[in-house]
Amino acid sequence: MILILLPSADYDPTESSVPWQALRTAGIEVRFATPEGLPAYADPRLVSIGFGLLNPLLMTRKADLASYAQMIEDEAFRQPLAYADVDPAQFAGLLIPGGHAKGMRNLLESGHAQHIALQFFKADKPVAAVCHGVLLLARTLDPDTGHSVLFGRKVTALVAAAMELPAWLMTATWLGRYYRTYARTVESEVTAALSHKADFVRGPFMAKRDSAESPQLGFVVRDGNLLTARWPGDCHRFAAEWVRMIGTGA
Repeated sequence: MILILLPSADYDPTESSVPWQALRTAGIEVRFATPEGLPAYADPRLVSIGFGLLNPLLMTRKADLASYAQMIEDEAFRQPLAYADVDPAQFAGLLIPGGHAKGMRNLLESGHAQHIALQFFKADKPVAAVCHGVLLLARTLDPDTGHSVLFGRKVTALVAAAMELPAWLMTATWLGRYYRTYARTVESEVTAALSHKADFVRGPFMAKRDSAESPQLGFVVRDGNLLTARWPGDCHRFAAEWVRMIGTGA
């Protein structure tokens, strides 16, 4: 059984539902956890509002929205655990999707969520995170070492120069800091948690969106029991690799 951590709102529909669908297709049970144990829905701008003329670049793809529509009808989605009630020993792996709207903060800043993530690392269980979800791991400190659980690992996450900053610049005139969850970029904060700057792997500068038919277009980094990806456009490859990790016990 796999645990997916969600904030109370505003996560990315692709980064959550594409891995969820892959797990369910493989016959793997999934449970969700949210801050208060209430159903949590994705960022409405990515689900329905959109970005006008920038939709071809920034909006969630129709096929991935269909996966999200299926996920929110699932009984496990409708009856999530509260973070405080999660027993990591009951789960074989942990998945942390991303998202950049303000609602993500009650996941990324949660002491309960960080404690959950730490227990998975301590038990050497598979952990997967994408985009801003990697921030939760960067902020999760191992009390035995004083370092982030990412220290000594190779990872990827939302890339500043090729992804986060261009999206912000394209939309800032009407969306303000929508694409800047924090003043510091994801790449900067994650890199600071690593043992070497070179352990942050950016992948190809010109990112291509993958799909169910072409998962090879996505980019992921696997280091032992840890799998990370950069953005929604990596999520079909991310999901396929995640299912393989779970199936082989990482």
